[in-house]
Amino acid sequence: MLEVKHLTKRYGGYTAVSDLSFSIEKGQIYGFLGPNGAGKSTTMNIITGCLAATEGDVAIDGHDIFEEASEAKKLIGYLPEIPPLYLDMTPRAYLQFVARAKGVEKDAIDGQIENSINVTQIQDVADRQIKNLSKGYKQRVGIAQALIGDPELIILDEPTVGLDPIQIIEIRDLIKSLGKTHTVILSSHILSEVRAICDHILIISKGKMVACDTPENLEKLFAGETVLNLVAEAEEAEVRSALSGIGEIREIKYEKEDDGCAGISIETDGSRDIRRDVFFAFCEIKRPILSMSTTRASLEDVFIELTGNKDEVMENSAAELSEDDNAAKAGEEAKEDESDIQQGT
Repeated sequence: MLEVKHLTKRYGGYTAVSDLSFSIEKGQIYGFLGPNGAGKSTTMNIITGCLAATEGDVAIDGHDIFEEASEAKKLIGYLPEIPPLYLDMTPRAYLQFVARAKGVEKDAIDGQIENSINVTQIQDVADRQIKNLSKGYKQRVGIAQALIGDPELIILDEPTVGLDPIQIIEIRDLIKSLGKTHTVILSSHILSEVRAICDHILIISKGKMVACDTPENLEKLFAGETVLNLVAEAEEAEVRSALSGIGEIREIKYEKEDDGCAGISIETDGSRDIRRDVFFAFCEIKRPILSMSTTRASLEDVFIELTGNKDEVMENSAAELSEDDNAAKAGEEAKEDESDIQQGT
């Protein structure tokens, strides 16, 4: 579907994208991850033909984006981070404008507009001025314009940025539905979002590709050490003695709690699951395990390992927590939107 080979983009002495190569298969949702300044938006702008490359090739279904721009762009629907909306238009009029600009055949325009409106669920606001819509609806209109022309490849740059929690969930569900009929590339800073939506993940750092795989495989690949966390009624000496025969254990941390129980952290080499061994070891010394849980590498850990960008992951976590804090406010805004629709304002 999409083939990128040795893509490079320089601005004077600064290299934004460096010898980037990857391929995208049809019918999949790809997450495009990287720290701020990693080259994500630059790469997307080159893929869509909005920006020239210094070196390299980009082909959409066999059509070179530089040599066969017209044919290649017909296969792409693009939503930039800031939706290219005309605020004084209604969504319906705006989609008509987009359809004409994309060269959709005259007798097919009305059908494509109605399809885009229905898929993005903006029927209730299709004839209101865009400037009067909530940010969530504006984003839906932006996605609707990307669907005009029935492109095979949909590229979305930060489609949920600035949205409230309810709107984020709605846009995520919309993207999942698009993935059933289109190939989708999604750029996002929210790791939980990428994990929830995407079939494959591309991670770039400093303009270079550092990983390309499924979320599950990336987490397994970088799992490395595994930590087994226990709460048990046992003394430190007998715990260490009981577990001494399990070769995969690298370190045991023991901390006595006020209630007489102990918190026990068992670090292993990750080569195999030792939970059964630990369970039977405690059975032999007749000491109860009250809880047991395993901690492995998460997508956040993989991101930090590959990009060295711990600060961005912390910012993402804080942003996700703030989403929960703002849920009540989001509900109130959603009710206001619904009220506005009913009143036709």
